[in-house]
Amino acid sequence: DVWANMAASLSGMFSNPGPSVSSMPGGLPPPGMLSTNPGTRNVGNTLVDELEASFEACFASLVSQDYVNGTDQEEIRTGVDQCIQKFLDVARQTECFFLQKRLQLSVQKPEQVIKEDVSELRNELLRKESLIQKHLAKLRNWQQVLEDINMQHKKPSEMPQGPLAYLEQASANIPAPLKQT
Repeated sequence: DVWANMAASLSGMFSNPGPSVSSMPGGLPPPGMLSTNPGTRNVGNTLVDELEASFEACFASLVSQDYVNGTDQEEIRTGVDQCIQKFLDVARQTECFFLQKRLQLSVQKPEQVIKEDVSELRNELLRKESLIQKHLAKLRNWQQVLEDINMQHKKPSEMPQGPLAYLEQASANIPAPLKQT
């Protein structure tokens, strides 16, 4: 089963060293091999852990008392920028990992990718059909409103003349009160 193979591959996804740096497109290191601090990577530390930690560090840097009480705005900005850059780097590594797995799946099981694409296209068609129906309902509603307005604004020759004609026409459009039972 394709999904069982993918799940097995993903179960150790971040602890496996993956391909060598030279085999990666553009010479990028594979996800999970780079630590945020090279040389200090813990054995149990995964790319997901790094992503989570860097995300938390972004918020921590923004609410840290050091930054709140700090007077050097440039130092604060530099620290926040470094935290954000670290998060973005780890996010890119994570994205690279999933792109690699997607590429492996497309090479090993191209029919699965085609099935997923067909499914996505069907969902998109259903969504668009629903949107079309929604717009058609609105269009019919506005057409009825315009029709009602056109009926109210008849040609002056068809309208009754006289001092009370306007009031008679206006009162004709007021719905009758419902009888209380």
